[in-house]
Amino acid sequence: MYNTISMPEFEQKWKKEKLPLVDVREMNEWENGHLDGAIHVPLSNLSAEKNKLDKSQEYYVMCHSGARSSMACQQLAQEGYKVINLMGGISAWRGEIV
Repeated sequence: MYNTISMPEFEQKWKKEKLPLVDVREMNEWENGHLDGAIHVPLSNLSAEKNKLDKSQEYYVMCHSGARSSMACQQLAQEGYKVINLMGGISAWRGEIV
């Protein structure tokens, strides 16, 4: 089981502190822009790359709109990771991207 958060709620938290963020979009999407400091773990490689993540840490997970991040959260949560899905994804983000 995992929680969800709206992008406006996340943006307020992000402004106050550096939050651990996982971006599960594919490489071409990542290269077109992402949040500075995000960890890139494409959904298509999640099984192989999840070892980049620490099970003792809570992560916010985003994609383009929230669907793939929801799938990633479901998979990660079943394996004992602490994750929060960002509803709306990067398409709802109003801040800067790199």
